[in-house]
Amino acid sequence: MLTTLLASSHDWRGHGWFWIWPFWLVLWLLVLGLAARFVLHRGRRGPDARAIVAERYARGEIDHDEYRERLRVLGER
Repeated sequence: MLTTLLASSHDWRGHGWFWIWPFWLVLWLLVLGLAARFVLHRGRRGPDARAIVAERYARGEIDHDEYRERLRVLGER
């Protein structure tokens, strides 16, 4: 309704609504930015549990038996 009124006018400043356009633009950019962030971050998952166990084994934090046991437990999920 407001956008139709402003778009149909040859002199937007004459309606007193011209100052709203920068805020309207910022609002829509914010909405689109938040939507894009939600969509992009929604598909991301945390690190794989098997990769974490493998890294801990490689650093020597767990021994071979514990490594195999943890992989077995992860496989039962």
